[in-house]
Amino acid sequence: MEADFVFVDEFVAGIRWNAKYAIWDNFIGRPVDGYVANRIVGTRALCAALEEARDEAESLGFGLLLWDGYRPQRAVDCFLRWSRQPEDGRTKLRHYPNIDRTEMFEKGYVAAKSGHSRGSTVDLTLYHLATGELAPMGSDHDLMDSISHHGAHGITQVEARNRRYLASIMAASGFRSYYCEWWHYTLKDEPYPDTYFDFPIAPTAPALSRSRRGSA
Repeated sequence: MEADFVFVDEFVAGIRWNAKYAIWDNFIGRPVDGYVANRIVGTRALCAALEEARDEAESLGFGLLLWDGYRPQRAVDCFLRWSRQPEDGRTKLRHYPNIDRTEMFEKGYVAAKSGHSRGSTVDLTLYHLATGELAPMGSDHDLMDSISHHGAHGITQVEARNRRYLASIMAASGFRSYYCEWWHYTLKDEPYPDTYFDFPIAPTAPALSRSRRGSA
């Protein structure tokens, strides 16, 4: 990795992580291209902001669990190819029960040019420091449905309150939210707003490649 990208767990003490796209527990049902290791990568600026978010969360009795950070462009391309394949039903009920996989892009749940590929976007949730249990949020990661939107109806008061806790923690730490996904936050002052990187996430990452083809 180039100097400005790091493994987040090495720079933000006390976080938990499970890189969903490095394992089989994701909406395509297998490890995704570019995710060779179960690690979270991001910019140093992202890590500094996550340190603030960790402290904010701790003051409320929560810890942070990260599901994704930097996402190689090749992973996004993998999502696009998968969306064009015939439906096999393996992950539909859990991840996109009310839409077709081809609709993921047009409805804003997946992007052909993802903010994740710029290195300062993160998918995350809260867990209770006292028990280690995840805070209930009303939907799981990558449930592509209106119930995952901020302000969604049909979730409990506790779930809505936990979403508000996460939103306030992240806003206080310099992040902006994404309407369709309660777990998705981007650093407001991201260092690479127009650059989409494509180096793989590996135990020792090779030299990075990038493209400058607009924003998403």
